[in-house]
Amino acid sequence: MEKLFAYLFLVTSIAMFGCSGADVNRFIQGASQATLSNDDVGNGLKDALVKGISVGADRAGVEDGFFRNELIRIALPPELRSLENTMRQFGLGSEVDRVLLTINRGAENAAKEAKPIFISAIRQLTIQDAFSILRGDQDAATRFLQRTTSAQLTELFQPKVQESLNQVGATRHYTDLVNAYNAIPTTRKINPDLNAYVTEMAIDGLFKLVAEEELKIRQNPAERTTAIMRRVFGSID
Repeated sequence: MEKLFAYLFLVTSIAMFGCSGADVNRFIQGASQATLSNDDVGNGLKDALVKGISVGADRAGVEDGFFRNELIRIALPPELRSLENTMRQFGLGSEVDRVLLTINRGAENAAKEAKPIFISAIRQLTIQDAFSILRGDQDAATRFLQRTTSAQLTELFQPKVQESLNQVGATRHYTDLVNAYNAIPTTRKINPDLNAYVTEMAIDGLFKLVAEEELKIRQNPAERTTAIMRRVFGSID
């Protein structure tokens, strides 16, 4: 009934006052946004983020999901990355390559376990900042999720990463590489702890994939797979 009154008012306005096409569009957009509650916007954003992490985790959680994706491929830790050429010159090239492969394999395996952890965090988001996120930058929802859940996600995700790194042999290969590097005279000694670094890089990579999906949802109506997503993001098209 409300829609009927809105359309009758619109037709009457056009007939009586000669509204332009731009006026009509502003009226329709305003009416659409006015019908969106905070809950609507919050639920629409949550749906978008759930879709983003579901697609992202599925993409990252296959073989080469990290290793062959330049956007999220995990490099050596910074303290080793700057010395990689030196390590290769000292005959550690094959060990470097083995570590690069296994730490990315570890992230890929752990990504399979990421979805329920991320979705649980998404479902707990408040709607206090919902409208500012909706009208924010193209990755505003992803960045909000990153700011508010990273500590929780790290705590929950780190054991999964450690288990995965051990499973594919990354921990052992990395420790062997670091010990071999530390044996080189005059080099600065490096801590062989790997878990925290891969956890951070894996979570960062997953957020990058979520941001890609958020951008698609914002720019392409066909990517809005639920009715509430279509309403919420349609209100700012």
